[in-house]
Amino acid sequence: MGGFVERPVVAAGSHPGATSFEADRRALVVVVAAPAVDGKANEAVRRAVAEAFGVRARDVTVVSGERSRDKVLEIDGADAARLAELLNG
Repeated sequence: MGGFVERPVVAAGSHPGATSFEADRRALVVVVAAPAVDGKANEAVRRAVAEAFGVRARDVTVVSGERSRDKVLEIDGADAARLAELLNG
């Protein structure tokens, strides 16, 4: 069963330390330590989102925004309740 995140996921830039999630009810903000070079930040976002949803990283696809801070992801097996939980903090 596939899921589609209709709200953008924002990779808020490279920050040292652990990956974190924030929500503003409009977007899921994913902060990663990986630099936005050679797809490293996108891969870190995919892995972080996969872990948050309990799916494999290969089940998370960047649908749009691969070279932007604002991204839309498709998550195969996404749970709508988990998305709501993350968005509502």
